[in-house]
Amino acid sequence: MKRVIINGANGYVASHFILELLERNYEIIALIRKNGGCSPEERMNKTLAEITGGHYRPSKNLKIYAYSLMEEDCAISPEHLKEIFSMPADYFHFAASLKYDAKSKEEIFRTNITGVENSIRMFSRHTLPGSRFFMVSTAYSCGRYNGLFKEVFYDNNEDIAGFRNYYEQSKRFAENVLRKHINENHLPGHAIRLSQVVGDSRTGVTKTDYGIFDFARRVHSLSHRHPNRTIRIKIDPEATQNLIAINTVVNHLVCMAETPELPVIVNMVSKKPVRSGYIIESLNRLLPIRLVPDNTIETADMDVYERIMSIGMSFTGAYAQNNLEFDTTNLDSISKISNMDEEAVFRMLEYFIRSLSKHKTLAPAVG
Repeated sequence: MKRVIINGANGYVASHFILELLERNYEIIALIRKNGGCSPEERMNKTLAEITGGHYRPSKNLKIYAYSLMEEDCAISPEHLKEIFSMPADYFHFAASLKYDAKSKEEIFRTNITGVENSIRMFSRHTLPGSRFFMVSTAYSCGRYNGLFKEVFYDNNEDIAGFRNYYEQSKRFAENVLRKHINENHLPGHAIRLSQVVGDSRTGVTKTDYGIFDFARRVHSLSHRHPNRTIRIKIDPEATQNLIAINTVVNHLVCMAETPELPVIVNMVSKKPVRSGYIIESLNRLLPIRLVPDNTIETADMDVYERIMSIGMSFTGAYAQNNLEFDTTNLDSISKISNMDEEAVFRMLEYFIRSLSKHKTLAPAVG
C-alpha cells in the first residue's frame, strides 16, 4: 500500500485528491491545522462529507494529524513524526494563503514562502529514501510574462510590478526555494503549477467560490438586488480564462503519484482556455441582468452599479485582459489532456448559481 502525505488536506483540490486516493486503496496522512474548538479530524471529515453530498464514511486508510505550518517540524511530536515518515511516501504541499492584497503581504509571504521552506526541512529531516516532495504552485507564477510560459524555473522578480498581485509573487519565490533545495540539497522535489481549478466537468457540480465563481456570486447578488439592469464591466470579451476541472486535476495528480520518473515542473493547465465573453454570455442567460463587456470604460464614466461591480472585481479584473500561453510538454508526458469545453463551464455556473439561489431562499429573515 503506497503512502501519500498531504498538508492543507481539507482544501478544495487536496480533499478531492484524497477521496480518489482512498478509492484506490492508498494510505493517506492528512495534516490539518488546528482551528479553535474544531478538531482536525472534525474539519477533515466535514470537508469530505460536504464534497460527497454526505456519503463519505471515515476510512481506516486515512490518518489525520494536527500540524502548524510555521513551527519547526510543523509542531508535530517526535512520536507522530516517526509514524508519519515510517515508510517512503509522496509528500504533497498544498498549504497556502490565497490572499493577494498589499496589506496581507506579510501573511502571504510567511505562509507561501516560509511555509514551503519549513515543509521541505521537515521532509528532508525525517523522510526515507524513495520519497518525493511535491509543491503545489500556480500557473500564474508567470506574473506579467509575455510569451509561452515554459515548464522550467524562472528567476525571482523582486519587483511586484512584474506580477498582478502578491500571491503570484509569493509563489514564484516559493518555486525558487524549491529549486534551491533541489540543486543544493538534492531534494527529490517537483512543482505542480495549477491554473484556475473549477467544478466537475462531467456533472457541473462546483464546490468552489474562487475566481470566476467569486465573480458570479457578486453578479448574482447585484442582479437580485437590482434586477434587469444593464451594467458595463471592464473586461475584454476576447481575453481567456484558463480553467481546469477538478476531476481532471485529480486524474493528473493520481498519474503523478503512480509514475516513478517525473519531470521537475508540470504546468497543470487546460490546453483549451475559455473566452471571457462566453462567461459573460452565460451569466446573462442565467441571471436577471445584462452585463456588457466594455474594455474602454473608465471609473469616472461608471454609474453607481458599475462602480460596485468594479470594486468587487479587484482580483478577477486583473485576469480579465489576458490570453496566457502555457507549455504542457511535461504534463502531456504523464497524463492525457482532458480539455475544458464551454458547455461544461455553463453547467458549472448553472449549478453554482442555483446553489446560491437555494441558500438565499432558505436564509432566515432578519428584522
